[in-house]
Amino acid sequence: MPNLEIEGTLLRKMDVQSGRSARGDWAKQEFLVEFQEGKFPTTAVFTAWGQDKVSELDKFSAGDQVKVAFNISSREYQGRWYTDLRMWKISEAGVASAPSAPAAPAAPAARAPMASSVPAGFQAAPAPSLADMPAESEEDDLPF
Repeated sequence: MPNLEIEGTLLRKMDVQSGRSARGDWAKQEFLVEFQEGKFPTTAVFTAWGQDKVSELDKFSAGDQVKVAFNISSREYQGRWYTDLRMWKISEAGVASAPSAPAAPAAPAARAPMASSVPAGFQAAPAPSLADMPAESEEDDLPF
């Protein structure tokens, strides 16, 4: 499954819930994030499971712009299904994470295509423009 990430505004953090089970102590905290889906804002509830994730969430407060990396899991209980959006990482929105970003960015004017995206000996194709669009014609090969 691909990494699922969403950027939005942290609206609210609920109280930390904690307890003791047969496997030991546990802690979780739910929080609301509002993000843009098309033209309309959407709100989702995420869960930070484990004391380390709850501590990571403590660095942020309502109104902060965040990027949430999460997994989706569903479970059935007495004939009803429940779905969790389980956070595994939260960071400030717009800040690249260390493993996926180069450490020293080039100046904007001198930026070259990334070497890993274009094989050696090849040149990157330019982005298409409106002039590249086919001309409209009366003949249409669609059956409807």
